[in-house]
Amino acid sequence: MKRIMDIIEKLEWRYATKKFNSSKKLPQDKLLTLKKAFNLTATSFGLQTIKLLIVENKEVRESLVKHTFNQKQIFEASHLLIICIQKNIVQEDVDTYYNNIKQIRNTPDTILDPYRKDLIKMMGKMSLQERLQWSKNQAYIALGNLMTVCAIETIDACPMEGFNPAKYDEILELDKKGLKSVLLLPIGYRADDDIFSEFKKVRKPLEEAVIEL
Repeated sequence: MKRIMDIIEKLEWRYATKKFNSSKKLPQDKLLTLKKAFNLTATSFGLQTIKLLIVENKEVRESLVKHTFNQKQIFEASHLLIICIQKNIVQEDVDTYYNNIKQIRNTPDTILDPYRKDLIKMMGKMSLQERLQWSKNQAYIALGNLMTVCAIETIDACPMEGFNPAKYDEILELDKKGLKSVLLLPIGYRADDDIFSEFKKVRKPLEEAVIEL
């Protein structure tokens, strides 16, 4: 019960940080925890058509501010996390995934091949836009996972959709990596004078938010 309460207290503590302490850097062990948490995020079929880009370089982040509606969090934070999706999903992605299963679990092809073929067939029936949306849905799962881990690790964060993905992709040369930017998560530590940190959370009563049958 105490562990459950600790988690709830951490989630009560977190908020969408509006102002970061730009002089306080995130330790490497905390950053590693977030990397591993991202990689452990649940994705549909386990296909992992998302990638995490971590930007620490201040000059690069400064160049992105004007393409983020001048929201300074991406520059003031310790690091900027950018959740990206693949520009397409091809048969090679499916083959690589099932080859990894075979190598890690030593699962025979006789078991894997039917699932491999079904997934290739499913992806082949999707339009490019449908595949992009499918990957984007996975990106939101990753964002939620990262935000929860940030709260547990007492790392401040601010989830953001308000930016120009096309400009981000251009500046960061994501096209060369076959990626598109989808979501932002500046992380670090809140500034002492960020008044938003003291605001009470506004949520619906639990009985209105949760339906039990």
